[in-house]
Amino acid sequence: MTALAMTEPATHDETAQTILQWEQVREQLREEFGEAVFKSWLKALFVTEIIGGTVRLAAPTRFMRDWVVSHYADRIRVLWQGINPTITTIEVVVQLETSALAPIPSQKSDSQPIFGEAPPSREEPMSIDRDVIGAALDPRFTFDNFVVGKPNELAYAAALRVAESQKAQFNPLFLYGGVGLGKSHLMHAIAWHIKTYHPKRRVIYLSAEKFMYQFIRALRYKDTVAFKEQFRSVDVLMIDDVQFISGKETTQEEFFHTFNALVDQNHQIIISADKSPSDLEGMEERLKSRLGWGLVADIHPSTYELRLGILHAKADTLNIPIPKDVMEFLACKITSNIRELEGALNRIIAHATLVGREITLETTHEVLRDLLKSNDRRVTIEDIQKRVAEYYGIKISDMQSARRSQNVARPRQVAMYLAKTLTSRSLPEIGRKFGGRDHTTVLHAVRKVQEVKAQDREFSEDLDILRRTLEV
Repeated sequence: MTALAMTEPATHDETAQTILQWEQVREQLREEFGEAVFKSWLKALFVTEIIGGTVRLAAPTRFMRDWVVSHYADRIRVLWQGINPTITTIEVVVQLETSALAPIPSQKSDSQPIFGEAPPSREEPMSIDRDVIGAALDPRFTFDNFVVGKPNELAYAAALRVAESQKAQFNPLFLYGGVGLGKSHLMHAIAWHIKTYHPKRRVIYLSAEKFMYQFIRALRYKDTVAFKEQFRSVDVLMIDDVQFISGKETTQEEFFHTFNALVDQNHQIIISADKSPSDLEGMEERLKSRLGWGLVADIHPSTYELRLGILHAKADTLNIPIPKDVMEFLACKITSNIRELEGALNRIIAHATLVGREITLETTHEVLRDLLKSNDRRVTIEDIQKRVAEYYGIKISDMQSARRSQNVARPRQVAMYLAKTLTSRSLPEIGRKFGGRDHTTVLHAVRKVQEVKAQDREFSEDLDILRRTLEV
């Protein structure tokens, strides 16, 4: 909807001339910048005043106003001057279409606006409950139950800061990482924290799939007004797995405008996805830029220490003692995601409870045979070096270095021993993989490990765990 005001009452000819000029400028902008840019930034503009040589345009949000001023105002002025040389300045202000000045009567219907499209007739909105629109929160997923480690410490700290603050922080907060690494856990934890400590704040948490479903439903029942009001009036909007709307152009456009409206009101937006904003395929560039505008926090694949900590926390919660070697074996062997790791522990506990057998490394291997087999592959020396370095807390580069301190030399000997027992590589080949060492050094390492293994039970258990996590 648009409206026009002038310093003096406009004649019909003057109004008609202005209409024609603005429509010509709009068409040139559409042709020059393309349909996507036009729909995103320029289509919603409307004229509110013409004072002398100044044209005053209005945008519905401050964010859009700032973007138009920075990127398109000068070009609009040049194009308008090409049609009407008396125009010298383009101003852009923030004004909702519903608060626009009354339109000047024309030969068309009195109720039809001069510029743009007529607003849709407003129907009585449906009564919508946020708890119905949003997804249910899992009571297990709280900050107290989230195990923090180096791979997720930034995401955790950012999520906690956003949850504790009553003002928008890092807008949007974008959490991303692979499957089962804790994104949804943090999203639920934020929602629970706000509901507990700031119950008056309006929060909606839902998946991108459900957002799309609600939008399609609103279109079907011609209730988009209620939909927009519901999502654009919240204090915190949380969208999980936003990659789901990739390729869904109509849903992306609605989400884009919802995003802009909330940012304009300084309301918090929290997004999660499986990839960073720039890597989301099928997502419009304008939306990618918005998603990466605040803080992007990556949840990296878990480390051995983090996986071990998660297993201990899970066992403590269930109040079931799990042998140390079983914990270490699981932490070493199941590295793909935390969800699978917890599922493996649940299977072991269930088996022990139902069958009545003691939890041991042997029964663990038996119960998880299918899971372990699916992860098995032919081991390489590089795999061994990486796993041993991670287990002993040293750098992979130490495997090839000349360092001879005990905390480096012993893991290096272990890696050489495992390379000899788990691969078909010759001693000279193994030596070359360890910084160009000769075969006698490798042979000495193998004999030394065998000697210590026979005398040190704990060392022998370490070797057994490493071998089991690496064997085909």
